[in-house]
Parts: sequence; structure tokens; C-alpha cells
Amino acid sequence: MIEQKIPMTTVSSVLERLRIKKHDNEFRMTPEGFTPGNHKYYQPEELKIIRTFRFEGESDPSDSSIIYLLEANDGLIGYSLDAYGVYSDHGDDGYDDFIRKIPVDERDEQQIFS
Repeated sequence: MIEQKIPMTTVSSVLERLRIKKHDNEFRMTPEGFTPGNHKYYQPEELKIIRTFRFEGESDPSDSSIIYLLEANDGLIGYSLDAYGVYSDHGDDGYDDFIRKIPVDERDEQQIFS
């Protein structure tokens, strides 16, 4: 089977590539930490940001978003999707502080998607 190359120029194209690679676990913020919805919770020291994708709408600033591609210490790979700038709406849930505490180990796209 020949793998179809999907350009990663939009949020939906990145999410589709993650789905194809079975890395489409969405980490969500909870009071217990980040969870991909499997009743497991991760703290910042148990995660690494392995790639960041930023998107800015050409005509609409509300289209500004970021995908953090995360790897947990148990090997699970997933993502966290966030709006940034004035449209970030986390309030007091601690998301911004949490994401800043996650160490960055930036990897090349080929390492992740090949």
C-alpha cells in the first residue's frame, strides 16, 4: 500500500495524518491533569511536546490555533488543540501553566509520520 501524502497546512490535515498513524488521542485538561479519555491522567513531567503546529487565519484572527503533539512516558502519542492569542478561552483551568511545564523534545515530522 502506498501511503498518501497529506500536506499539513491546515488543522484538519494534521488531524487526519494523526488519525492515519493512530496518534489521534486528544489530550484534554482536567483537574487531575491531561487525559486522552482512557481514565489515565498525565502530569507535565510525564509528557513531552514532540512537535508544534501553528495556524493563522489569513483573513480571520479567530482562526489562530496551535496543535501540540505530545508523547507520554508510556509511549502514547496524541495531541492538544488550542486557540491562541485573544481567542484562547481557558480562563482559570490551568491549561496555560500546565502546557508551559511540559518539556519540549522537538522532532522532525519524518520521525513522527513515517
